[in-house]
Amino acid sequence: MSEQASRFVGSIPESYDKDLGPRIFFDYADDLARRTAALRPKSVLELAAGTGIVSRRLRDSLGSDSHLVATDLNLPMLDVAKTKFRAGEAVRFEQADATDLGFDAASFDAVVCQFGVMFFPDKFRSYTEAHRVLTADGSYLFNVWHSWDANPFARIAHEAVAGFFPENPPGFYNVPFSYHDADLIRDSLLKAGFARVEFESLSLVSEIPSASDFAHGLVFGNPLLEEIVMRGGDPQDICAAVTNAIDRELGPEMPISALVCHALKG
Repeated sequence: MSEQASRFVGSIPESYDKDLGPRIFFDYADDLARRTAALRPKSVLELAAGTGIVSRRLRDSLGSDSHLVATDLNLPMLDVAKTKFRAGEAVRFEQADATDLGFDAASFDAVVCQFGVMFFPDKFRSYTEAHRVLTADGSYLFNVWHSWDANPFARIAHEAVAGFFPENPPGFYNVPFSYHDADLIRDSLLKAGFARVEFESLSLVSEIPSASDFAHGLVFGNPLLEEIVMRGGDPQDICAAVTNAIDRELGPEMPISALVCHALKG
């Protein structure tokens, strides 16, 4: 499941960016970019950059003498990200596996990752790689989702989709909302070599101007779509069911909540 859950390919990136970005990613991207810029890094590595939601904000927030390298395992996601930048901006895009980074040791002052760690199949190895490429006083800044209880849209989407496949429900929404134990994350980071780890819970309220647009992102904007097709389901019918559930249970706004981590190397 972990490999399939990380396959953001085909038409998925566009829907991810357009339909999910404004609802669940933009505000957290602003927060992560602000935290990173406050460190005044000269070189920044972004992991799991996706469609460049954080990348764009990082480039706008960082100093003009700072360089940004935005990476992702899925090239189709980076293809969308590249459209958000002008020629000559200090940003480079590379395909990269967060558990096996092709960069020299001590290459970056900061490593940043928005809602990507949950998908890494070997999280401890990803932490050791982030630690390796950071400078002596570098920082790793990332966020992860809290549970379904704090992010009801995920539960609602899962339950609506599962109703079509009671014997074999798609498991995508189990993955991004199942890694939020601060003690577990801290222990892994410390074992990976980080000297200090700080956490902050960040809860927000997000507006839902269109339940149908949001539902489209929840169905068509992530690898859940592949799970539905593989099971012989009709994504349009399922999207309609998710729309109704979102409208019925959430209405015009919803709570969202994440855990923000700052791991310091030295």
